[in-house]
Amino acid sequence: MNSINLKEKFNVITRYWDPKIIGELNGQYVKIAKLKGEFVWHHHDEEDELFMVIRGSLVIKTEHGGVKLEEGEMVIIPRGVEHMPVAEQEVEVLMFEPKGTINTGSLENEKTIHQVEKI
Repeated sequence: MNSINLKEKFNVITRYWDPKIIGELNGQYVKIAKLKGEFVWHHHDEEDELFMVIRGSLVIKTEHGGVKLEEGEMVIIPRGVEHMPVAEQEVEVLMFEPKGTINTGSLENEKTIHQVEKI
């Protein structure tokens, strides 16, 4: 059992919207990512997603309006809810997702990542 230093792990990330696995918990991956700009509208048929802002500010637009998250705040996006993360400035996020979760959900495009790297 080792501690995980989030600051060190975030320093490894060089690309936006490219999540990295930093741990596993009860069939879930613990992921981190740096975000900047707009992602894509998407949803997950089978998975809920947890987003927690570690540094910065993040807006997650949804079909029902959306939510703005500041450092230390989190939201759980229920399965099936269409959403789009937006970061005006660089933001660092921590995510909990089932192992099979694809970052773009049911949408397949240039931002889809099938093999998430462990760091």
